[in-house]
Amino acid sequence: LHMESWRTEMKEEINRINQVLPNTPAEVQTVAIQQWMDSVIDKMDHFKAEHHRYVKEGVTLLELALWKAKLDEKDKNSAEGRT
Repeated sequence: LHMESWRTEMKEEINRINQVLPNTPAEVQTVAIQQWMDSVIDKMDHFKAEHHRYVKEGVTLLELALWKAKLDEKDKNSAEGRT
């Protein structure tokens, strides 16, 4: 879900220059392009950080699930008289 919305938002941001540049006076187009590039890079950095957060959360949940499975297996073996 997030990846699709991020992709859509990035496409919109990348295509935004096509709407802005034709209406921008020639003497400030370089500045407009630089600002647009900064905006695209900032958005990419934001989404990378958000993606990293989701991956880290997923890894943590997986570790907890594995830990719980090991504890459950240990409890089962103890109940059966094995170690």
